[in-house]
Amino acid sequence: NVLFITTANDASHIPGPLYDRMDVIELPSYTRVEKFNIARRHLLPKQLKNNGLESRVTMAPAALYEIIDGYTREAGVRTLERTITAVLRKCAQKIAAGEKDKINVTPAMVKAMLGPEKVKPTFISRTDAVGIANGLAWTSVGGEMLPIEVSIIPSGSGKVEITGSLGDVMKESAHLALTYARVHAETYHIAPDKFKNTDIHIHAPEGAVPKDGPSAGVTLTTALISALSEIPVRHDLAMTGEITLRGKVLPVGGIREKILAAKRAGIKDIILCEENRKDINEIQPMYLTGMTFHYVKDIKEVLRLALTDEKVADAIDFTIKEDKNKENPAQ
Repeated sequence: NVLFITTANDASHIPGPLYDRMDVIELPSYTRVEKFNIARRHLLPKQLKNNGLESRVTMAPAALYEIIDGYTREAGVRTLERTITAVLRKCAQKIAAGEKDKINVTPAMVKAMLGPEKVKPTFISRTDAVGIANGLAWTSVGGEMLPIEVSIIPSGSGKVEITGSLGDVMKESAHLALTYARVHAETYHIAPDKFKNTDIHIHAPEGAVPKDGPSAGVTLTTALISALSEIPVRHDLAMTGEITLRGKVLPVGGIREKILAAKRAGIKDIILCEENRKDINEIQPMYLTGMTFHYVKDIKEVLRLALTDEKVADAIDFTIKEDKNKENPAQ
C-alpha cells in the first residue's frame, strides 16, 4: 500500500473527486502570541545563525510584534520567517558598512527597514449605523472581520447588486437574506413596495482576500433588515452563522480563528449558533477571557440582539422561546 500525504492552505482549490477520496485533517492557524513565541524561540535564532549575526544583532519583543502585526497576514509563519530574514540582512549591511558594531532592532527600525506597513487595519463599523453589520469570516489567512454594508437607493427599479470579493456561496446567502426580508417585511415595519421602488446594493469591503462560505448569512440578513427598516445595528458586537430560507441559524466552522479576529478588533460580544456552543467549550480559556457569547437558533434572535431601536425590537413577534442560559459570558 502507498500513502500520500499532501498539504494545502485552501481546500477550495482541491478538485471535488479527489477531495471526496481524502481524509482531511484541519490544522488551526497560529495565534498572535503563538507566532511571537515561534519567532522568538526558533525562527529568529535560526536566521541569526544563517546570517552570521548571533552575537551582533538582537531583536526587541516589540519589534517582533511589529513584524507580526504590520507586515504579515497568514495562518502559518513562512512569511514571518522571510520578513525576519529581510530585517536581519539589512542589519548585516549596516554592520558590514561599518555603521554599527551591534544592533538592537526596535519597532521604529523595523518600519525604517521594511517601509510602510503592508497589513492594513481591518475596516469595521465603530458606531451604531443603519445598514452596516460586523461579521466574522474564516479565510485562507485565518479569521477576519467581515463587515457587510447595504445601501438602499430610492426611485430604483428593484435591482439588487452584490459587490466585493465574494464567492458563489456568499452570494447565495445574500439572496437568502433578501428573500427572508421580503417574506417578513411586515414584521420589521418595511413597506411592501420598498422592494419594487428601490435598488439594493450589498457590499463587503476589504476584498483583497477572497471570501466564500455560508458564515456571513446572519450578517447579511442583519445589515439588510437594518437598511430597509432604517434601524441602526450595534457596532460593539460581531456575528457569524449560516441561515436557512425560513430563518434558522446553522453552525459554521473556524470559531477559534473568528474569536481571535474579534478580539484583535476590540469586539467582545459575539453572536453564534446554539450548536457552536460545543466549539467554545473546546477552546482554551485564555482565548475566551473578556468575551461574551450569545447563542441563537433563529435570525429573529440575532436581530433582537443586534438592532438598537428597543421600541421596534419589542414590537417584533419573536416565536422562539427565550432561553435563560442563552448568554454565556466566558470567565
